[in-house]
Amino acid sequence: MAEYQQLKGHRDLKVYQLAYKLAMEIFQASKSFPKEEKYSLTDQICRSSRSIVSNIAEGFRKRQYPKMFVSKLANADGEAAETQVWFDFASDCEYMPLELHAELVKGYEDTGKMLGTMMSMPEKFMPRTLRRE
Repeated sequence: MAEYQQLKGHRDLKVYQLAYKLAMEIFQASKSFPKEEKYSLTDQICRSSRSIVSNIAEGFRKRQYPKMFVSKLANADGEAAETQVWFDFASDCEYMPLELHAELVKGYEDTGKMLGTMMSMPEKFMPRTLRRE
């Protein structure tokens, strides 16, 4: 329980840190996508990967309301699934190396596991003053 008590903000969450890192990797990779993909694939993959991070941050701020917290984390998980679809397209269209695709798949599998764990026990993330210990 000590790990949860030390959280000062959403940036302290390992899932936030991982999702942010992955979003930045996607952003860097998308710079090399063809110009004709700018308003479709490039925008979509960047938007959905960033949405994961923002939903985690919003959820953290609403963690005193377990249902809202879980709802935001579920949104993040859904955006993670959407992002994986976009980088499947990027890989299949040969805009993204297979190694990067595999790394991103693994990263989003880990992200999903972490989100699932958090959703299964939202009470562990409640502000200290609201927790029954």
